[in-house]
Amino acid sequence: MIPSLDTTRLRFDRMRLCGTIFFLATIVFAAGSIIQAQQPDEVIRTDTALVQLNVGVVDKQGHAITTLSPNDFKVYEDGVPRPILHFEPTDTPFSLVLLLDMSGSTVNFRQQIQQSALRFLDALGPDDRVAVVSFNGKGVHSLVSFSTDRKRIAYAITIAGGSGDTLLYDGLKYSLKELGHEGKRRKAIVVLTDGLDTEVRKGDRAAISKAADSEISTAIRPETSSQLNSVLSDADRQGVTIFPLALPSGDPRRLPLPDPSITAMYTAARTRLQLLADRTGGQLNEVHRLDQLAKLYPQIAAELRTLYRAQVSETHLNLKLET
Repeated sequence: MIPSLDTTRLRFDRMRLCGTIFFLATIVFAAGSIIQAQQPDEVIRTDTALVQLNVGVVDKQGHAITTLSPNDFKVYEDGVPRPILHFEPTDTPFSLVLLLDMSGSTVNFRQQIQQSALRFLDALGPDDRVAVVSFNGKGVHSLVSFSTDRKRIAYAITIAGGSGDTLLYDGLKYSLKELGHEGKRRKAIVVLTDGLDTEVRKGDRAAISKAADSEISTAIRPETSSQLNSVLSDADRQGVTIFPLALPSGDPRRLPLPDPSITAMYTAARTRLQLLADRTGGQLNEVHRLDQLAKLYPQIAAELRTLYRAQVSETHLNLKLET
């Protein structure tokens, strides 16, 4: 049996929708074209005779549920249950960008970043494709293009370096562009960063400069950042999941001086990392110890890889899926 509906979230082809019981899955035609539901109440109509539903299921904590059976799913057409003709769990390879923050603000955490990235390789399957991208004050750098060669990937991680400005959102945009060449594979970005993007912070400072002292803590509206929303738009369009791994250097609770303006900017930066995860179906994790990653990385890999494939045969389908 699976968890009750109020503690279960369903992810359909990289799209996680929370707090709703009925969902529409991605419909894959026999000819290979795809239609994706954008809202939980949308109904997808097609005249095809065979419909394949690729469904990912995670619990409230974001962990993949990998032990479901056909009895745990129901497919409806206009409120009437339809038979599932074929059902199987499937282990689907994915394409992923490891995005490394090599800016000046992460200098004291270089070993942590690189060792963290190397540990992720242990969670990969043989057909998972990984690219390594870094960013620093000199720009965004592709260290290795998508590959299944673990030695090449590991070497790329070890040579990452740099200093200077933090070009986080430039790095995310570049990673999304590269993922756009990976076809219809499941796609994700794991980004190790403190989140303190240099250009975005300029806008945050401008907002604070216009605020009264009593309003500094609420002067920044993180969700209005054009850089953030541009990345979210691209990620939504491609179905890319983003998993930010937040470094201690960007933690507003660890600032040595309780300056209201700096605290507000750090808090806004961390909030944006949370928005990147929430909007794309990922999860924000704060990295304090390397041993945390031994459990975290397999969870990320399982969430990206595990799907259930169900097939139904019917005409003029207005499908809804329930567990």
